[in-house]
Amino acid sequence: MIPGKEEVREALEMRHGKEIQDKISAAGVAICGLGGLGSAIAIALARCGVGKLHLIDFDRVDLTNLNRQQYDYEFIGMPKPEALEKEIRRFAPYMDITTDFIKLNVDNIPELLKEKYICEAFDDAEQKAMLTNKVLSDMPDRYLVGASGMAGYGESNTIKTRKVMKNYYLCGDGVSDINNTNGLMAPRVMICAAHQANKILELIIYGDSRIVED
Repeated sequence: MIPGKEEVREALEMRHGKEIQDKISAAGVAICGLGGLGSAIAIALARCGVGKLHLIDFDRVDLTNLNRQQYDYEFIGMPKPEALEKEIRRFAPYMDITTDFIKLNVDNIPELLKEKYICEAFDDAEQKAMLTNKVLSDMPDRYLVGASGMAGYGESNTIKTRKVMKNYYLCGDGVSDINNTNGLMAPRVMICAAHQANKILELIIYGDSRIVED
């Protein structure tokens, strides 16, 4: 039997405290790219009770995704936003979730990304640069948390979070690349995703009053 909405909220407040949970529950986060990074970020934030998640990707779940992405065999062939929403609703049935099965570009970003907090979780370098440049140049009131460098295995502690400029944070080792390492593996990808989710939560809870590098 699924617990009621109020019971779920009380359980979150018991773990996080009411004041903190009020802030988390009032926040909306857009996650751009739902692969190894984005799917793990979304699940981490959903488990914390973030009020609204906006899930955006133009890809479908493939068998080769399952080594590091938060999907099951039953989701193969399904659009990633739809599959991830189904996964999240297994443990967060009352969450406000918006999905867009679409490829972001410079023209549709302003109309699609209304949330204050934005996670860049793309694999493609050009997509990363496009989203980052658009948000930083045209959406200065948003917080952007991106990623660079989480390929291969080992060296967990080289993955860091750093402030690049006002309202922009970058997580990863900044060096490792899928083309010159042993591919993408779940542990390091998930470490980087956890950094991104953790920075988003810090920004939601503390805003600009306590900004530290991890």
